[in-house]
Amino acid sequence: MEKKTLKDVDVEDKQVLVRVDFNVPMENGEVTDDNRIRAALPTIEYLMEAEAKVILMAHLGRPGGEVKEELRLDPVAKELANLLNEEVVKVDETVGQEAKKAVSQLESGEALLLENTRFNPGEKKNDSEFAQKLSELADVYVNDAFGATHRAHASTAGVAEYVEEAVPGFLIQNEIKTMKGAIDNPERPFVAIIGGAKVSDKIEVIKSLLDKVDSLLIGGGMANTFIAAQDYEIGDSLVEEDKIDLAKELLELAEEKGVNLVLPEDVVIADDFAADAEHKAVGIDEIEAGWQALDIGPETVDEFSQIVKQAKTIVWNGPMGVFEMDAFAKGTNQLAEVLAKLEATTIIGGGDSAAAVRKAGLDKEMTHISTGGGASLQLWQGKPLPAVEVLDNK
Repeated sequence: MEKKTLKDVDVEDKQVLVRVDFNVPMENGEVTDDNRIRAALPTIEYLMEAEAKVILMAHLGRPGGEVKEELRLDPVAKELANLLNEEVVKVDETVGQEAKKAVSQLESGEALLLENTRFNPGEKKNDSEFAQKLSELADVYVNDAFGATHRAHASTAGVAEYVEEAVPGFLIQNEIKTMKGAIDNPERPFVAIIGGAKVSDKIEVIKSLLDKVDSLLIGGGMANTFIAAQDYEIGDSLVEEDKIDLAKELLELAEEKGVNLVLPEDVVIADDFAADAEHKAVGIDEIEAGWQALDIGPETVDEFSQIVKQAKTIVWNGPMGVFEMDAFAKGTNQLAEVLAKLEATTIIGGGDSAAAVRKAGLDKEMTHISTGGGASLQLWQGKPLPAVEVLDNK
């Protein structure tokens, strides 16, 4: 069922409550990466130009349902005001008299930002009372927080039940259209690259992709569990012992389905989990006791590169190694460089892989970089996103 869009709704002079994803990294009270704020600008600017009264709400960090001074949204409001070149009023609560008063004073075409939604214990519980209080601020509800659509919280899902009109913003629309198009109707060969630390986080997406892709490349810490499943010694590497049998099953499943599932041939091992640890590239049959695999090796980078160079559609979720440490970022960076030069459709599924591609300065070269890791994985599995399901159908 197709959803209504923002352009199907009259917003002029109306109080439009917009859930955005401003969960951005901060240091010393300053926003250090404004990508998620920028991603929400098309929706915010459209509403302001359409003379709506724009009431923004977002979460930041994990305050556990109580007020944490360091997680207030004041630095975010400041950053947003700079990007919009407009004043953005920041309210020190999410619901209550102060919030109501600030909203009542808002003129058409102006925007304000409510306080961190997760300061309220009802947020993560999708508490109906909190959702209802939020809805009292709104004539129209717009969800544009793609990174939070896989969670049914009060501000992402609950509130939609109590507002007359509830629609997605432009970011969510674009994310769903781009990623569903690539997954459901890819130009072939279709290759998926899956990395990150744990198999357990990606089991469902791997199973789902085995029905869709021509090749599946596995790197990152999760590859260690697959390497262990082939009876190789893995030293002190991160391995999910309880998932070794599952890794064996997935290897068999790939063979059954005729999918080319490719594991690392070599890895970069280190004698310690530290940026300055001694490290070297070895074959997967040469991992020594006391050492741990922290990146894919050069031969694996070459093999993965040859496969993606033949592809027409590539989706990637999860780094190939501990990319936060320069010594173990080479696999991720070199693969990103190969993708950046391709004519193919290249989709990066949010989270750490998006951070790694940005860190390498290659984000502008990709077709699409998602703003939500968990949400994009859910989409790739063909699972509904709870916070999108509740929005109005056409």
